[in-house]
Amino acid sequence: MMTALGVLLGQRIRRDRVQVPLWIVGTGLMAFAGYAGVSQSYATIADRQNILAAALANPVILMFRGLPSGTSEGAFLAFEVLPWLALLAALMSTFLAVRHTRGDEEAGRAEGVWATPAGRRLPTVATIVHGGLANLVLAAVTAAALIAAGMPTAGSLLSGAAAGSCGIAFLGIGLLAAQLLRTSRGANSLTVWVLVAVFLIRGIGNAAGTPSDDLTAMTSAWPSWLSPFGWAEQVRPYDADLVWPALLGPVLGIVLAAASLALQSLRDIDAGFVAERPGRVSARPALASPHALVWRLTAGSIIGWAVGGAITGILATTLSGLVDRISGENPAVAEILTKIGGATGGLDEVVVTVFFTLLGILAACCAVQTVVRARQEEVRGTAEAILAAPVGRVRWLADFVIVGVAAVVIVVAAAVVAAWVGVWTRAGDPELFRIVAVAGAGQAVAAAVFAVLTALVFVLLPRATAAAAWGLVLLAALLGMFGPLFGLPEWTADLSPFAVTPVVDGGGVDARGLWWLALILAAGGAAALTLMRRRELAPGA
Repeated sequence: MMTALGVLLGQRIRRDRVQVPLWIVGTGLMAFAGYAGVSQSYATIADRQNILAAALANPVILMFRGLPSGTSEGAFLAFEVLPWLALLAALMSTFLAVRHTRGDEEAGRAEGVWATPAGRRLPTVATIVHGGLANLVLAAVTAAALIAAGMPTAGSLLSGAAAGSCGIAFLGIGLLAAQLLRTSRGANSLTVWVLVAVFLIRGIGNAAGTPSDDLTAMTSAWPSWLSPFGWAEQVRPYDADLVWPALLGPVLGIVLAAASLALQSLRDIDAGFVAERPGRVSARPALASPHALVWRLTAGSIIGWAVGGAITGILATTLSGLVDRISGENPAVAEILTKIGGATGGLDEVVVTVFFTLLGILAACCAVQTVVRARQEEVRGTAEAILAAPVGRVRWLADFVIVGVAAVVIVVAAAVVAAWVGVWTRAGDPELFRIVAVAGAGQAVAAAVFAVLTALVFVLLPRATAAAAWGLVLLAALLGMFGPLFGLPEWTADLSPFAVTPVVDGGGVDARGLWWLALILAAGGAAALTLMRRRELAPGA
């Protein structure tokens, strides 16, 4: 039994020799860069106190930052980056869990293993061990990065443990989702929506908490305790250094992993507990083309991202008035939001820019998920059946790219309309309508760039499609949203498409990097489709 477990564990480690190390190294680099940014941008206690006072007065900042726990350099660093370290661990863990359970089932690998003496449970046990080890290494690398930066050892170890514990909690969530839904795409979508929901719940709990008398710390409200991200923040590294909140994530992960093993023994192979809607006997005329098939395969996820875009848009304009009032009492609110957004106009424009940068990231994720679907179809063998018909491989890939770009437009349009509704309901400045339109159009171009980059990776490095595409979005998001706060040079932020989109400049519009983005969009799309002419199918995972 132990020999079989070792073989299965070794297989998983070899298959993840690229994806998992990228997540781990990226988390460690973010921790190290966070320290550099804090030490350079907020070197004095007075600087940190101003920002903390602004955060305690402003729910917008608390949604994007951690739990304020004091003005020390370490506590402020945890406030800046700990939720995002935990977020990277959570994403790594959910994708790992689904990939090696439901993903193997879809690809036909699980059935062969289940027919051996290893049985049905041992592959899932191997996935649990693999995920636990990955999070243990992530915690160690994160702690080592912080110690190497000069931070106290105890707080650094607890910071790494907090991130890793959140990852283990989401490992269990991913395993359970893989049992409930019969497709890896559905399981991944479910885990991402759970992740977004509990991340927002954590922010709501922090925003509704009780600030300290000196406005440097916050006691969270009860909603924060409903979220693994909230548990990670309650560790309060470099301040209270509590150990027990970091144990809650592994406890939840173990409980959900045990539940997933129990559910797996109750279902048939390739089945799920959430019943699928039965299909028609004959397809509608609207599904008579490969392009329509791509729409049918991706419509559900596009609708989900569009709902997220609409929520982002309504928050962008309804919260800007609140921020404007708060900034009159504390100018640090405007300072931190200006650093994140990079806009040079009024505070309304800054807030819209911040939220629409987040919108651009959401739209890019939608585009990547849509185009990555081409790789999933290739791995499962369904692409071969389509290409056996009178459908050229260039047209087949072009359909995914076109739908990916159209998905970006849908997500951004939903946000723009919702933002306009927000402006109208609060009788705000009519100029905000133009600011929202410009911000939305710019982020649509930035997000569309990732659709063509994903297609290019799919053609050149098919087996690295998912890891490379999601890695590019993550890197661009970190540079675009956090580069200025981390004290990185301005040119590093300019490497992110999200940070160089057009902004309103007085009576006109500053195009900034629009033409470069358009050039990348055109050249990348042309290169991907041209190279696809000679690319053979690569069905292996």
